[in-house]
Amino acid sequence: MATVDARPIIKAGGEPFDQIMAAVDGLEDNEDLVVLAPFEPVPLEGVLGSQGFSFDAVELGNGDWQVTFSRS
Repeated sequence: MATVDARPIIKAGGEPFDQIMAAVDGLEDNEDLVVLAPFEPVPLEGVLGSQGFSFDAVELGNGDWQVTFSRS
């Protein structure tokens, strides 16, 4: 399982999309990607959903979310 914690990137004013997509490119066939974010990353869910990923979004509290992406 690969994990990208987007929270510090976003907090610093950055955009984590390129790092997330690099992690997606590095996934093995049956490997999941976990993204930690300070909000539910709905646009990312749409982008990866269109690339054949399903996702499970869980609110962790304090506004933080954990989204696990799996190849369908």
